[in-house]
Amino acid sequence: MKRHIGWVAGTAAAALVAAGAITYAVAEDGGSGSAVPGAESADAGFARDMAVHHQQAVEMSYIVRDRTDDEEVRRLAYDIAQTQANQRGMLLGWLDLWGLPKVSAEPPMTWMGMGGMPAGKDGALMPGMATNGELKKLGTLSGERAEVFYLQLMTDHHQGGVHMAEGCIARCTVGVEKRLAQGMVEAQQSEIALMADMLKKRGAAPRS
Repeated sequence: MKRHIGWVAGTAAAALVAAGAITYAVAEDGGSGSAVPGAESADAGFARDMAVHHQQAVEMSYIVRDRTDDEEVRRLAYDIAQTQANQRGMLLGWLDLWGLPKVSAEPPMTWMGMGGMPAGKDGALMPGMATNGELKKLGTLSGERAEVFYLQLMTDHHQGGVHMAEGCIARCTVGVEKRLAQGMVEAQQSEIALMADMLKKRGAAPRS
C-alpha cells in the first residue's frame, strides 16, 4: 500500500515537472495556424469540461484534508489536488493559446454527443461529479466518516473523468491533448483501484 501511494505521489510530481513542456509542445502540435481546433471541436469541449470537472476534484480534496488526520488519505488528497489543478491550468492555457472561449452556450458533454442528457442536478454538471449537497455533507464529517465519503465521491468522480478522457482519446485531434487524456485514464484507473483498497480497510466499498 505504501509503495502504491508512493507511485501515485511520484506520478503527480512527474506531471508537475512535465507541465511546461506539454503546454509548450501543443503550440507545435495543433496550436497554431490552420490546425487550431474550432470552438465546438472535441479538443475545445474536452478542455472546457475537464477543467470544470477537475476543479471539483481539487475542492473535494482540500475539504477532506481539513477533516481527517489520516496521513494516507491526506497524501492521496494532496496528490489529486496538485495533479488536477496543474492539468486544469494546462487545459485552460490551451484554450487561451487557441484563442477559444473557456465557456460555451452548448450543454456540457456536447462534444461527446451527450449534450441531450438531462441537466445536472444540484451542481453535478457532468458524469461522476458530486452534488452541492454532497460537498456540503463532506464538510460536516470528520475522521473515518469523512475519509470513507471522500473516497466514495472521488471514486465516482474518477470514473466519470475516465469516461470523458476516453472520449477525448477517441475524438480529439491535437496529439498532445490526446496523450494527456491517455495519462489521465491510466492514473485515475490506478487511483480507483487504490481507493477501493482504502475503502475495504475501512469496512466500506465504492457506491457503484
